[in-house]
Amino acid sequence: MLSDTLIQTLAAELDQSEKARKQIEHFSKRYPEITLEDGYRISRAWVAMQRAQGRQVIGHKIGLTSRAMQLSSQIDEPDYGTLLDNMLYISEPGSVLDLPSERFIAPRVEVELAFVLKRALVGPDVSVQEVLESTEYVTPAIEIIDARIEQLDRYTKVMRKVFDTISDNAANAGVVIGGERVRPDSVDLPWCGAVLRQNGVVEETGLAAGVQGHPAVGVAWLANKLSPWGESLQPGQIVLAGSFTRPVAARRGDEFEADYGSLGKLNFRFV
Repeated sequence: MLSDTLIQTLAAELDQSEKARKQIEHFSKRYPEITLEDGYRISRAWVAMQRAQGRQVIGHKIGLTSRAMQLSSQIDEPDYGTLLDNMLYISEPGSVLDLPSERFIAPRVEVELAFVLKRALVGPDVSVQEVLESTEYVTPAIEIIDARIEQLDRYTKVMRKVFDTISDNAANAGVVIGGERVRPDSVDLPWCGAVLRQNGVVEETGLAAGVQGHPAVGVAWLANKLSPWGESLQPGQIVLAGSFTRPVAARRGDEFEADYGSLGKLNFRFV
């Protein structure tokens, strides 16, 4: 386990990386003794720094929800990160949202559903049914993931490890929400799907069933996973339930349309 002093030092590196838009080297390479718990400690220390700078916590994200992604990361469960108020963008119907490219380093786009809570979810025994009953509405969402810790080592070209991703706030950098707001019992959530177009070309399609069979499964998992830390999911918070498409790399000038059918469309571009 890494020392508290080192945890703070590494969190400060992440903070500086975000400000300078310059990636840093893998923590797992420099400190091979790092553990999953260390990764979450670093992430929490970074969030604490953000809050000290005036940021507010608005929710959480769940990542690595597919079995294939877990196997590739050599873990057997998802990971999670924290959403802050400066990460939130709202897509208005009939308009194209401009996202500032200078805010990101190497952004990628993922298609998700967001759960917005009306009641707290406090583990350790939260069920899927309790998630559904505690959700005010579900709405389309796009997660913008980024890499403050470089994905490939600059020297060896080795892929970063899950410890690095978790430390890096589970790679979260932004969230776009919009479209219809539906009660979770009014739609068959696993069968909610989306088509993602980049510059008019279909790049990804998927169903929310790709998120552990039902997107509410991850929300229940997260509420229970936070319990040992003395944390919980709170009313009004946004919970990104996990991507059901692969991440699509974005560059300045790229325009995206995420078509969720009856749930509406999210249109945005990187400027």
